[in-house]
Amino acid sequence: MFNYMYFQNPRFLFWLTPLVIWDLFWRGKALWKASKNNQSYWFIALLIVNSIGILPLIYLAFFSKKSKNATKT
Repeated sequence: MFNYMYFQNPRFLFWLTPLVIWDLFWRGKALWKASKNNQSYWFIALLIVNSIGILPLIYLAFFSKKSKNATKT
């Protein structure tokens, strides 16, 4: 039997809230880039796989196409 009282623990919510915000930010950014670059396989993978922001970071760092308008400083 699963104990639902665990979710009411303040320490659990203290760690869960930042993780959810972290994941939503990076997932949203990666989904946006994947859709702009017409990378439907990446879009589907990023949408389905829950990796607490790890998969979106990997996509953004290594597999997303770089912007043509980006300038080096």
